[in-house]
Amino acid sequence: MQQLDATFSALSDGTRRAIVARLANGEATLSDLAAPFDMSLTAVSKHMRVLSEAGLVDIEKRGRTKHCRLKGAPIKEAVDWLSNYEAFWLDRFDALALHLAKEDTQK
Repeated sequence: MQQLDATFSALSDGTRRAIVARLANGEATLSDLAAPFDMSLTAVSKHMRVLSEAGLVDIEKRGRTKHCRLKGAPIKEAVDWLSNYEAFWLDRFDALALHLAKEDTQK
């Protein structure tokens, strides 16, 4: 559960979620990851440190450049945990659909 807590804590920030989404497409340099954001490279580095400490990314320094890549295991653990609640949400959506259908027929 500690890893799961760290994963959800790290993903609680929108910038970090955007970085993870970008890294899902493949390895990127820190500069590439910083490009779409209106913040300093130092600020993006802090976000990367949070992701790294949570075990979500690997950061490798090659010469003067930092290369970042996503680690899949913590994300899979979060997906597996969330999938336990899929039936609950599907039941809720089905109940909502039935309720809305009743309202339509009563009009």
